[in-house]
Amino acid sequence: MPSSPMESPFPASADYRWAFDLAPIGLILSRQRTIVDCNQKVCELFCVEREDLLQQSFAILYPSQDEFQRTGERIAQPLMHHGSYRDERIMRRVGGRFAGELFWCRVAGRALDRSDPHAAGIWSFEDIDSRQPLTPDRATLTPREREVASQLLTGLTSKEIARVLNLSHRTVEVHRASLMRKYDTSTTAALIQKLMAGSP
Repeated sequence: MPSSPMESPFPASADYRWAFDLAPIGLILSRQRTIVDCNQKVCELFCVEREDLLQQSFAILYPSQDEFQRTGERIAQPLMHHGSYRDERIMRRVGGRFAGELFWCRVAGRALDRSDPHAAGIWSFEDIDSRQPLTPDRATLTPREREVASQLLTGLTSKEIARVLNLSHRTVEVHRASLMRKYDTSTTAALIQKLMAGSP
């Protein structure tokens, strides 16, 4: 006697909208760096209601307008060349009692049209600092220090970071030295360990 097909655990009416809303990672659909749609996980990560994010600029999720603008400039070329981009960066929670709190976030995105990388895309957000939010010392890093720290976490050397951020090698070294002072470390390896651990 043939076995009956395995019963699906999902509702018969399940569709992509249902999967999008309940995905275990934050997802945002964007047009020209404006939030067109987002799922429940994004609202949890950024402590904000969905209706308060829709049609808002991505800038609302960044520590500063300057970092929002520089990030947009930095990711345009990789999106045009590869169609996708990923990094780890500091983002800002929007509402509730955690409003303004900064946290490390793993971000990945795909452009729907490489020739116009910001025209439309889908982005994922994952809190990699959830067990230990940023301390005040980390929260007071300068925007450039945060950018350099993010690139250090990807394993890039100072020369490689200089190319990515369009800075001189010496400027990156200055920011790296400043980070090492703030985190009380004497080597880059120790600095990266503290950045990953979330402690200054």
